[in-house]
Amino acid sequence: MTKYLISFPGETFHVAPEDMEAVSADSHAAIAETKAAGVYVFGGGINEEIEPVLVDADGAVGLSATHLTGGFLVLELPTRDDALRWSARFAAACRTPQELREFGYDPES
Repeated sequence: MTKYLISFPGETFHVAPEDMEAVSADSHAAIAETKAAGVYVFGGGINEEIEPVLVDADGAVGLSATHLTGGFLVLELPTRDDALRWSARFAAACRTPQELREFGYDPES
């Protein structure tokens, strides 16, 4: 099966404070569904309070050129159509569009 990244950039997440409790409950319910379906690999939110860094091969640390924000989920699914369905489920739960990306297969990783 293929692993898929479902994510949303933090800047697309616009939920009124009074709706946050419902969004949290809905997104946790969607995560529970992925676990019950046996397709959940890993998920979480990016801690935007910690500055991202770029680490060179020699260990030198500099500022990252890009900032990953928002939340993400990795699912292992049999088809891209399944990934599209789960993406739609999370778009509804989180009240924001989701990006879908497919991980390349590497038998060594």
